[in-house]
Amino acid sequence: HHHRHPTHPPPTDPNQHHNNPPPPHTNAAAAAAAAMSVNLQRMPRPPRGAGTLAQVLLGAAGAAYLGYNGLFNVQGGQKAVVFSRLSGVGKQVYGEGTHICVPWLHKPQVFDVRTRPKKMRSISGTKDLQMVDIEMRVLYKPSARNLPTIWSRFGTDYDDRILPSIISETLKATIAQFDASQLITKREEVSRLVRRNLTERAARDFHILIEDVAITHLSFGREYTKAIEDKQVAQQEAERAKFLVQRALQEKKARIIKAQGEAKAAQLIGKSLEKDASYLELERLNAAKEIANNVARSNNQVYLNSDSLLLNLLKPMTDDGKKSR
Repeated sequence: HHHRHPTHPPPTDPNQHHNNPPPPHTNAAAAAAAAMSVNLQRMPRPPRGAGTLAQVLLGAAGAAYLGYNGLFNVQGGQKAVVFSRLSGVGKQVYGEGTHICVPWLHKPQVFDVRTRPKKMRSISGTKDLQMVDIEMRVLYKPSARNLPTIWSRFGTDYDDRILPSIISETLKATIAQFDASQLITKREEVSRLVRRNLTERAARDFHILIEDVAITHLSFGREYTKAIEDKQVAQQEAERAKFLVQRALQEKKARIIKAQGEAKAAQLIGKSLEKDASYLELERLNAAKEIANNVARSNNQVYLNSDSLLLNLLKPMTDDGKKSR
């Protein structure tokens, strides 16, 4: 009898799974890498010296950037302060000329330190409770050595921030010390007092130098202006009346003096006639001369008796002043 032996499966190798073929996507990646390597090898190599030229161009560009942004100019009548990103506003004040700074790290700020005008208009009350419209012109400039403090505390527009408020306050406080009429008669004194108070406060608290203060416009309210005009009219009328009285007195004195003179002259003439009648003859000659001139200038024909015109000078006069027949 033939016996059948049972068949057994072949033994399994535990490391058999490591010898399996790789998946398809791995082969594709390897092929792409190989192709890229071949393309890189086929690319042309840069010529010799190209790296040196690039370095030179880069250095020139950097030098130009530093030259343009690393220098700043300060013109005449100006001062500069530098702000640092590390330490803030610097304490040094740069004068006129060209100066060096580090780009991006430093930022220069230029200030105008020349004298400039500032006009301020305000409506204030006087000591006698009258409203006055007054305008002032102030000449000022910043303190050069305190520019860092001005920039840190008030900014570059310090004049617009500070001057309007302190000028208005100082002006109102000064005007309140005077009457309305004194503002006209003591205008220079008012300006001097405003300048003193404004200079002291601006320099002490805000480092601003005040060089001059002047009142450029001054006007009062409508009621006060009318009252002044009425007063002026009344004063003028009083002065006119006084003048008329003085003129009347002078005219009276003149008439008295003239009458006294005429009386004295008549008295003297009478005394002289008692001695000699030649004075009457002289007066008769003068009257005849004047009549003759008037008749000669007239365009009319005149036919009159010469005796009636006192022109008959050939007849002598009697002692009583009459012509002899």
